[in-house]
Amino acid sequence: MLIVCAHCLKTNRVPDERTTQDPICGHCRNELLGAVPVALDDASFDAVAAKTELPIVVDFWADWCGPCHAMAPQFAAAAAQLKGRALFAKVDSDRSPLTSARFGIRSIPTLVLMRGGREVRRQAGAVQAAQIVNWVSRDA
Repeated sequence: MLIVCAHCLKTNRVPDERTTQDPICGHCRNELLGAVPVALDDASFDAVAAKTELPIVVDFWADWCGPCHAMAPQFAAAAAQLKGRALFAKVDSDRSPLTSARFGIRSIPTLVLMRGGREVRRQAGAVQAAQIVNWVSRDA
């Protein structure tokens, strides 16, 4: 399975059975699939999303958004529960206007589930960790 490191943008090959065993990047030695969501922006989003073979759950948010801050711990909890089964990423819509515009983000928070570099589905509004886990796992 190919996983792009969100830190150095190098592609790593990880055996499927090792995705839940804390794989690290062969280049920068950072954790590839940590329990904490990674930050992506206009410069890094496509590199990570296009080549990573695991599902990617993207939280489009903004610093001024109250519901985004309220949902952040729930998103982190879902990331911890699905560690190794999906890559969780956060995109600040104010600092990444090109990516936000390309996905037509009109309200935040908005979650986008991606597979193979393509959007599978989206969920607008703040949700609880259990809802996120169920939403991601629905057709996994």
